[in-house]
Amino acid sequence: MVLSRLISIIDHVRPPLDVQAHCDLPCGVYDPAQARIEAESVKAIAEKYQESDDEVFKERAVFIKEERAELCKHHLWVLWTDYFKPEHLEKYPELHELFWTATKAAGEAKHSVDPKKGQELLDAIAKIDKIFWATKGKNSKAA
Repeated sequence: MVLSRLISIIDHVRPPLDVQAHCDLPCGVYDPAQARIEAESVKAIAEKYQESDDEVFKERAVFIKEERAELCKHHLWVLWTDYFKPEHLEKYPELHELFWTATKAAGEAKHSVDPKKGQELLDAIAKIDKIFWATKGKNSKAA
């Protein structure tokens, strides 16, 4: 009760500022870099897998690569469902297709040990990254 009255007095003397954000958190929490880092791991693990003759290492590499690919899919879907809004889709109608392609590429990379699949995933994320930063009025950080 005392704290509530104190805050009320402070608010009366110095009213709080009104702020605007299109989401429930400041947008700094969203970044395609999270998906890209996981995709880079997927590709690097596939490369190391190809270079190794150690079956124990290869088994462990597959397990870790699959985890990273799944995390990549997670980060893509968080970006798609939490950051992008209808006004972004109006301006960039290819967003649905780009996210579908990227998440499918993550699934393919998850089930493959071919580094090319990891590169396809990285390429798909790069297209999303470019649009993401354009919505913020900036150039892509990945470029």
